[in-house]
Amino acid sequence: MSKVFARLSIKGKLFTIAITSSLFSMLLALVILVTVNVTEVKRKAQSDLMAVASLIANRSVAAVMFDDANLAKENLVSLNNLPDLRSACVYTKKGLLFTSLDKQTTLCPPVSHGLRNYFDKLSLYVYQPMRVDDEIVGAIFLSADLSSAFWRELKFIGVVLIVLFVALSITFLLTAPLLNRVAKPIAQLAKTAQKVSEEHDYSIRAAKHSSDEMGILVDAFNDMLDTVEIQNKALISVKNNYQALYDNNPTMVFNLDMQGQIISVNRFGARQLGLSVEELQGCSIFNFAHPEDIGNCNQFFQSCRNHPEQVHKLESRIICRNGNIIWARETARLVKDENNRQHLLLVCEDITETRRLSEKIAYQASHDELTGLVNRRQFDIHIQNLVLEAQANDSHHVLCYLDLDQFKIVNDTCGHLAGDELLRQLGEVLRQQVRRMDILARLGGDEFGILMSYCSLEQAIITGEKLRNAVCDFQFAWENRSFNIGVSIGISPINRACGNAVDVLKEADAACYAAKEKGRNRVHIFSPDDEELTLRQGEMQWVEKIRIGIEHDRFQLFGQLIVPIAENRGGLHFETLIRYRDDQGKIIPPGAFLPAAERYNMASPLDRWVISRLFEYLATTPDFLNRLEMCSVNLSGLSLSDQTMLSFIDEQFRKWQIPTHKICFEITETAAISNLSYARQFIDSLRQKGCSFSLDDFGSGLSSFAYLKNLPVDYLKIDGLFVKDILEDRVDLTMVKAINEVAHVMGKKTIAEFVETQSIFDLLQTLGVNYAQGYGIAKPVPLREL
Repeated sequence: MSKVFARLSIKGKLFTIAITSSLFSMLLALVILVTVNVTEVKRKAQSDLMAVASLIANRSVAAVMFDDANLAKENLVSLNNLPDLRSACVYTKKGLLFTSLDKQTTLCPPVSHGLRNYFDKLSLYVYQPMRVDDEIVGAIFLSADLSSAFWRELKFIGVVLIVLFVALSITFLLTAPLLNRVAKPIAQLAKTAQKVSEEHDYSIRAAKHSSDEMGILVDAFNDMLDTVEIQNKALISVKNNYQALYDNNPTMVFNLDMQGQIISVNRFGARQLGLSVEELQGCSIFNFAHPEDIGNCNQFFQSCRNHPEQVHKLESRIICRNGNIIWARETARLVKDENNRQHLLLVCEDITETRRLSEKIAYQASHDELTGLVNRRQFDIHIQNLVLEAQANDSHHVLCYLDLDQFKIVNDTCGHLAGDELLRQLGEVLRQQVRRMDILARLGGDEFGILMSYCSLEQAIITGEKLRNAVCDFQFAWENRSFNIGVSIGISPINRACGNAVDVLKEADAACYAAKEKGRNRVHIFSPDDEELTLRQGEMQWVEKIRIGIEHDRFQLFGQLIVPIAENRGGLHFETLIRYRDDQGKIIPPGAFLPAAERYNMASPLDRWVISRLFEYLATTPDFLNRLEMCSVNLSGLSLSDQTMLSFIDEQFRKWQIPTHKICFEITETAAISNLSYARQFIDSLRQKGCSFSLDDFGSGLSSFAYLKNLPVDYLKIDGLFVKDILEDRVDLTMVKAINEVAHVMGKKTIAEFVETQSIFDLLQTLGVNYAQGYGIAKPVPLREL
């Protein structure tokens, strides 16, 4: 239908639209009239018949109740005047047919059960119960034939449609000349356009008959012809300009046949190759491809032929006539000429300088700038590749982790320039000791790594000793000074049983650390059952857990009571302790993570967390400060040497408004004497603010009494190693007695740790010790349970 309509003229389309719209209007009117009238006939018939049924039901109540069928029959006889009624039925209270008025042959249903109001085609059925005081005593059921009513409505609709058809016909006859006046100028314009197209005579103009939209269209058409005429004259100039742009475009543009023969080339491309355009025509493009790239070029051309709808790219080398080699980014796709023959359009951009720069950047991204060795990032990639290779073919490789000894001496005494020069020279020394296939890298600072592929552990140990000896024999000279350094080497095998690249590097690092722990300047091989390595790896795992614990409050504060021995005071005195709560809610004691915190510089952040959470708890827990006499907080040796710890503690006191006299900081004897001058300054600063200090684990150091004079502490905590055996060991008893007496002479109070039994408590009371702490007194509990 759409194809037939498309072939019609403008005039035919306008007439078709007019006729179609008229017919559609009549059809729509017919549907609406039929629907409205049929609905109205049904509604009126149902309303009338229900009114009749209600009237007969009221009249027949007495007849049904007194079982008078004749009276009921007489009531029905009055319905004979209804022309459309087909039957009338009266039913008793039990639903049985009581009497009926039959017209024609229609019979009443024998019982009234299931009867209702409904339409069936052209028939209407009405059911009306008879009620007395809301009780159903019978029912009336009427049926009517609506055929004649519907027929009367259809006749009326027919008359209306005839009137509409006559009106539309008259309207169409009046509209036809107007449609012809609209279509005729369009047809004339179309003929003019056809003539211009056939004769290519752009001087022809269309005639204008009106000033309406059609007139505007004619003016626009004539203006377009003016523009086309001007542009047609400019085409020759544009063509010449295009040819100049094509020839001088700073890319090589080739038009090739499907076999790679050059059909045409721009002059710039010819100059790049060192030949003329005429000399290149008919030559194969493969004559200029680098021998190593011939395979890629063939595959590139095949991809162009297999996927003509895509644009294909390739980077390859082109050999010019004078032998120069240039890198080119080739972009190609298939095109068709006017004869529908396929050609290959190839555009080559010279990227020689870009390629050289990219290679330089790639080298710098994968190599250490100072030594020229492979850097850490690239080294990790090589490790990962070797791990995958070992797991794939059960091959054996080795990773060596090297950490220089005494390198800091050179840096500190001669400066970083000397340190950098030392690293450069050592990089060359190490390079001379490894195989060409091995990978030597600087991992950062004074750390190096070596990947020995396809190497046994025995060979690696021999090489490791060679490396160690080479470093030891190397003398570094700087400004009339000479230095000898050593190197600690950790070796980790790479085989099918090893973990991932991170695990291998951790194992080698742990082995290198073990070499340093055993005295430095030695080679250590990683072994899974090595206790030292296991301990170090366990501590390394705790470093991340401690960091997460601080960030996400995984730690929990506990407290252990400290009670007076000779006096009975009601104030609360306890030592603050810390526990770790894992993902399952299990409480882990401090012995599992505090060594790792001390070794990996996490003790100071942990102390800050304890102080901030403790002060917050004291300030926000009702009546806790009122019950508190003294609260002890442990400070690590790292916190004592932390220049910012004093300001942090001051800030926490101001933030939470904690009375300073209720806080006692505990420091270990070994931490205090390791930096005695700063420890004394630290203690004095906080004591001036009202804080107390306790010297923990007193007696474990070799020079305790000598240093005690210079440490202004308030309490001495006697090392529990002496306290727990004072009942059996006279030496321990004597030590506890001596420490207690010296402390009292110096005006300091004593606290005994590890008080496990009442007997120990009683003996400490006899000795005159001031306070006791231990499981015999109270076990550590969460702060809220104190």
